[in-house]
Amino acid sequence: MSMKGYIAMRYPAVAGTFYPSDPHELRGLLGRYLAAAPLSVMEGIRALIAPHAGYIYSGPVAAYAYKQLQNLTPEPRTIYLIGPAHYVYVHGVAVGTYHGLLTPLGEVPVAVDRVDELLGLGEPFLPAPAAHEPEHSLEVQLPFLQMTVPGEFSAVPMLAGDADPADVAAGLKQVLRPNDLIVVSSDLSHYHRYDVARAKDTEFLQSVVDYRFEDASRGEACGIIPVLALMKIGKEKGWVPHLLDYRNSGDTSGDHSRVVGYAAVVYTEASDGK
Repeated sequence: MSMKGYIAMRYPAVAGTFYPSDPHELRGLLGRYLAAAPLSVMEGIRALIAPHAGYIYSGPVAAYAYKQLQNLTPEPRTIYLIGPAHYVYVHGVAVGTYHGLLTPLGEVPVAVDRVDELLGLGEPFLPAPAAHEPEHSLEVQLPFLQMTVPGEFSAVPMLAGDADPADVAAGLKQVLRPNDLIVVSSDLSHYHRYDVARAKDTEFLQSVVDYRFEDASRGEACGIIPVLALMKIGKEKGWVPHLLDYRNSGDTSGDHSRVVGYAAVVYTEASDGK
């Protein structure tokens, strides 16, 4: 395992703003969201798409995806986390070179050997922890994972910037093992009126679950590069996408004037075990 150039810990940037910083309060809030989400009978879960806004806006939707992880077998696994970089320009994919990712619920260990493997592929994967320091898109997923994944897990944190989804998909396919998960962090359209947002997001999500890449690439999701990369991987591997929930901030906050869209999508292996 490589130790060179790795930072000991990535500390929370948005605890206390996007979600509670108090562990007891955070567990209670996540527990309520997860209790309200239905548990589907899903086997062979390989990936999910979840939103990354403040929990009061997108937490109830994210819970629909994360609730399904309770179906996983309790064995060690690596979770590849990929979302958009909001604060720092990234050419390619910024890989977080840390030993651990801290949340109010404790430390999520980083799979340093997998990070080394990914960086060994070269572009578009580059070591860029500075992009991760202020970023919320991955951080808000971690407490959900800590509350739902049975058994031990480690993470590979990645932020996509200016990158070709095909290159991202090709690299991830080289490092994925059968027990791994991919978690894509993405919101949908931003700041349209409620009815306009619903129409745009519904069209986009239908193109995602139908594997219509060209149509999906015209969508307004902020995590469009990770979503398209996941679509390419899922299509090749025969994974089946399940749209479990769609809402926007108008549904969760009541303000319908300028909304942001959120969806929960889970990918499972095809029934033939492909």
